[in-house]
Amino acid sequence: MYNGERFISRQQGFTLLEAIVALVLIATTGIALFDWINTNLISLRHIQQSQQRHEATRNALAFMETVNPYKNPQNEQTIGIYKISWEAQEVKTQKDDTSILKRMGIFEVGLYETEVTVMVKDTLLTRFTLRQVGYKQIYKFEEF
Repeated sequence: MYNGERFISRQQGFTLLEAIVALVLIATTGIALFDWINTNLISLRHIQQSQQRHEATRNALAFMETVNPYKNPQNEQTIGIYKISWEAQEVKTQKDDTSILKRMGIFEVGLYETEVTVMVKDTLLTRFTLRQVGYKQIYKFEEF
């Protein structure tokens, strides 16, 4: 519009300052959102690794229940994706076991401390120590 010597203009759209402020707000919000998502992804990865270690430990413990450290003090076994290796050291020397009635038993028993290592694709997943009883049959049942 023309009013004498002046033009009267009506403002339409955003000014440059308003656009810059809007971009800064959007960028700040975006950075905060990406940081939050990244933190959650890192936490999820830690939880998954912890769950995998827990599962591997449970599987290794279940397997080690089948191992007699007297006869097999050191070995390794691949079970599924896990490679389980162990080394047993005698803690208490073997001696003849006794029954509840204080009679001599048919086994020679010893206490072992077993170091167990679980690996996945040549990467150490977990390592733990457990105590086991090792045994060997020394008498036949008929001899009693």
